[in-house]
Amino acid sequence: MTNTAVPAVEVRNLSKHFGSVIALNDVSMSVHYGEVMCLLGDNGAGKSTLIKTLSGVHKPTKGQYLVEGEPVDFDSPRDALARGIATVYQDLAMIPLMSISRNFFLGSEPTRKLGPFTLFDHQFANRVAREELLKMGIDIRDPSQPVGTLSGGERQSVAIARAVYFGAKVLILDEPTAALGVKQAGTVLRYIAQARARNLAVIFITHNPHHAYAVGDRFTILKRGRTFGTFTKDELSREEMVRMMSGADELDALSHELKEFERADRLRAAGQQTEVDQALGSS
Repeated sequence: MTNTAVPAVEVRNLSKHFGSVIALNDVSMSVHYGEVMCLLGDNGAGKSTLIKTLSGVHKPTKGQYLVEGEPVDFDSPRDALARGIATVYQDLAMIPLMSISRNFFLGSEPTRKLGPFTLFDHQFANRVAREELLKMGIDIRDPSQPVGTLSGGERQSVAIARAVYFGAKVLILDEPTAALGVKQAGTVLRYIAQARARNLAVIFITHNPHHAYAVGDRFTILKRGRTFGTFTKDELSREEMVRMMSGADELDALSHELKEFERADRLRAAGQQTEVDQALGSS
């Protein structure tokens, strides 16, 4: 039985350097079982570096990485998987023309004996794939159909269900809704919310604050390799989240610049070129 008082995954003052480039600087965050932790940030904020460190691709330069309170030092993603930490990347490792059940068991195929031959157990694979997807509210009538016939949200769900079936206790989801439409994103967000009831720890990486706010329990915001901290919904509104992600000073500067361009357009339309040059020069 898992201890919900101790974080499933935690990093303390973690930094990652690539030569002279500081990708992460003194980042701390944690996620508990039965919780959805949203990791937010714009492009270049350090999200990818952090999840690759959590999943065993990178080793931290400084700081501590703990799993269930125990310091760990992963040498590869296989080590992370052995501790129940699975990452579902945005570019899903699936073969479109292969069946749903084949993709579900890709690399861990169930087999049966037929005389001297070892065969893929289609019946078992189809049954399990269908049952696991039903748990997520997705009714696949024919698991032998090509996975490429599914919608983007359904393919994401297959990848998540596969990770959970093979023992994941911590799910790291890398921008799972980024390339999806509203309805498809809803399918994935619904399962992320359900994961809480299944006592999974979920780290949901996104640059979409609206998706994060819909399902998250806590929110860690990254910008340029640093963290602003971790917040609950009581501590941070959606509007404040957007402002922190984009940078209040940068938004104010952009707003001022746009107003100057609008003023210049009005002056140009009135034929006042001298005033236009002065307006643009002052900005």
